[in-house]
Amino acid sequence: MFALSLALVVGVVTGLRAMTGAACAAWAAYLGLLPVAGTWLGWLASPWTAGILTVLALGEFITDQLPATPSRTVPVQFGTRVLVGALAGAAFGTYGGAMALGALAGALGAVVGTLGGAAIRGRLARSFGRDRPAALIEDAAAVALAILAVLVLR
Repeated sequence: MFALSLALVVGVVTGLRAMTGAACAAWAAYLGLLPVAGTWLGWLASPWTAGILTVLALGEFITDQLPATPSRTVPVQFGTRVLVGALAGAAFGTYGGAMALGALAGALGAVVGTLGGAAIRGRLARSFGRDRPAALIEDAAAVALAILAVLVLR
């Protein structure tokens, strides 16, 4: 149950920032906290994977601030978040020997993070009168949840 809870959390992270959830799973695998060796997710434990996904996550923080960035709820963005959430959730599911259930929890968390994150950010942006502070709060929430998910594995 613990692993599935973490899979759900990393799915929410993915719904907020897709590449942050992926980087979180890669770092947990690279640090040896997730038993992905010998599974189809073994590639996540590579330092290259962790590094590349971290760079992509940092890039996402920047592109999210651009006015031309499409909404996370459009089909391509939404679908990507659900798929990445399922992948990250599957990785966290290995911790409890429940990769398939972890994938399902991660996908569900991504839906919650995508829709809930968009709604909360919209409310925050309206209260601030602009989007940037709301986006930065969302960035911080995604990073904090990702770090928490990795730290509780230790």
